[in-house]
Amino acid sequence: MKKPIYFDYAATTPVDTRVVAAMRPFFVSSYGNPSSLHCFGRTARVAVEKARMVISEALGAEPEEIIFTSGGTESNNFAIKGIAFANRVRGRHIVVSTIEHECVYQSCRWLEREGFSITYLSVDGNGLVDPDALMSALRPDTVLVSIMHANNEIGTIESIEELAWICKSRGISFHTDACQSFGKIPLSVRDVPVDLITINAHKIYGPKGVGALYIRKNTPIMPWQHGGGQESGMRSSTENVPGIVGFGKATELSVQEMVEEGKRLTALRDRIISSVIHDIPGAYLNGHPTDRLPNNINVAVHGLEGEAIRLLLELDRHGIAVSTGSACSSNQENQTSHVLAAIGRDSMEARGGIRITIGRFTTNEEVTYLLKTLPEVTGSLKSISSVRLS
Repeated sequence: MKKPIYFDYAATTPVDTRVVAAMRPFFVSSYGNPSSLHCFGRTARVAVEKARMVISEALGAEPEEIIFTSGGTESNNFAIKGIAFANRVRGRHIVVSTIEHECVYQSCRWLEREGFSITYLSVDGNGLVDPDALMSALRPDTVLVSIMHANNEIGTIESIEELAWICKSRGISFHTDACQSFGKIPLSVRDVPVDLITINAHKIYGPKGVGALYIRKNTPIMPWQHGGGQESGMRSSTENVPGIVGFGKATELSVQEMVEEGKRLTALRDRIISSVIHDIPGAYLNGHPTDRLPNNINVAVHGLEGEAIRLLLELDRHGIAVSTGSACSSNQENQTSHVLAAIGRDSMEARGGIRITIGRFTTNEEVTYLLKTLPEVTGSLKSISSVRLS
């Protein structure tokens, strides 16, 4: 290949040129503050509300139920801490799964220091939460359950409809982090009784630095950022108008193209999984074999898990960009994946997953090059492995 190939769409996506075109006027000509009353402000406000309408329709929600934020991390913090403190008189118990994003974990650890009790719900070998286990974990003082819609590392899609109905039957708020799934697979609050949904723009070919939190009407939640009262008093700060406009356009395009793009990506995904398992001795898949995101492949090779970073760097040298897990955790000293550990991988295996994620601009030619190069690079690492492959 003449230029590097990007196989890390779960970390972030390139901004679609159609999104850039929609955003451009709000940098240079329609630059008003949406809180201003003059024509510049009114133009900005109309653009923000149009984007809010598009995003709410994508979720089957009402526009006023969408609160814009700076991204997925802020939305998750807002949901978890906001629900916890708004309901602390009623109860101080929260349930989350053991494969949540690091920002959910860190929020929960902070809440533990503030006197809250957290139950970390185990998953099975494919990364699925057992509804019966959730039912058993609920207590009279449980105020929130947070289970992600689809995992960012292994791509497993949770049965959140069933989980949400369990919580609804007990009067417990249910939150899902849908950053990886939004725009890729359907999710409607008309069908699923979820109370809060975290989404962001840069996973769907929109800009970085903008996200949203869906909050179902009448959900008891405390604002977590105070100031001028923007976003209906739920999230104070001057709105990022270009980012919000880009988020709206990215959502519109993703919804329009979801069905056909989903079929295309699923075919490429299954081709990669099949070839890797067939062509690389000892290769295995992490995550559910079928109930997974259409763009996610997480694989490892028995005996070579300790060489995951070396494999990543060798692929990079060949012009192929993949990751070893969540980009948000890659700067931490401990490279063990808490997600792989949660699905039963041992301490070495939990260091060895290679995440290959594809997207809108991935081509058949690029996949062919990956499938030619990956076995060659993997083969070159066998001589330094401490475990003999059968």
